[in-house]
Amino acid sequence: MSASASALARNVFYDTKLLEQELSSKKNSSEEWVKKNIRGEQKDVYPSRQYSSPTHIHRQDPVIYSNDRKKAPLEEALLDQYEKKGFLFLDDLFDDHEVADMQRHMQRLRDSDEIKHRAESITEVSSGDVRSVFDVHKLSHFFQSIAQDPRLVRIAEYLLGDEVYLHQTRLNYKPGFRGKDFYWHSDFETWHTEDGMPRMRALSMSITLTPNDYHNGPLLLIPGSHQTFISCVGETPDNNYLSSLKKQDVGIPDDVSLQSLIEQNGIEAAVGQPGRIILFDCNLLHGSNSNITSSPRSNLFFVYNALSNRVVLPFGNTAPRPEYIAARKSIKGLKKSD
Repeated sequence: MSASASALARNVFYDTKLLEQELSSKKNSSEEWVKKNIRGEQKDVYPSRQYSSPTHIHRQDPVIYSNDRKKAPLEEALLDQYEKKGFLFLDDLFDDHEVADMQRHMQRLRDSDEIKHRAESITEVSSGDVRSVFDVHKLSHFFQSIAQDPRLVRIAEYLLGDEVYLHQTRLNYKPGFRGKDFYWHSDFETWHTEDGMPRMRALSMSITLTPNDYHNGPLLLIPGSHQTFISCVGETPDNNYLSSLKKQDVGIPDDVSLQSLIEQNGIEAAVGQPGRIILFDCNLLHGSNSNITSSPRSNLFFVYNALSNRVVLPFGNTAPRPEYIAARKSIKGLKKSD
């Protein structure tokens, strides 16, 4: 580990009380501090985009919220891996016929001119190709049925220890030759700051719909990074989502923080065949390279959040993002899996 990264790892951690003291010392008005850091009964224990330099905060929340492993829908080894690394891969949950159906419906949405011109459809900056389609469970009854599949919901309920709802759904397309990168980030940093998700009690399930190999821009994951919240630098522009969904410049970790975590834990690539599920914690640092091969890389993406962790006002003191990006008005618990 480099000297700078080592110093950062030793010195940049704060506990919540020290963070509160630092925030309070920077505010002349206690009322202003309350306005920015309290959302109803929810206190901001993961402040971000508020400091002049990056700050690391130890995770304040469990990774697995359920205690009775005898009732777990996953093997104990997988639970241990998820707790330690912050992610796991699940194969053979869907059969070949189900995966083929997902691929057909994915292509149908991608080829639809009507969908491409909706707000839910995000295009690449340079090529105009579809990059992501949000709220796919509302645009397609088929994808709604997949998002509510008891095989997925049961796992989410167990790991989050609560009834769950869909915070966000989308299809990610990374076309051959022109699919651009997604830079390193923690989803929770954005969901907390821009959507008002209070705590780390959410997870993502990404279902691969094309072969994901080492060359076509697979998801890259930093094992163990879910245990550290990186408080990022920089104010959030108004309507940041209009540009950040194409290319994220705000809410991304600094180079020294990334260097430290990568030197400690390495990087793993989420490669696999269609139908593999990449399940990862909301705070895990991840990203992907551009796709300059001829092979597209597409994934179906579901975000499950605990009902007890439903969003409040954004902790970044910004206007909430649209409903199709982060559920706020249409929060409804998914049918109990049992």
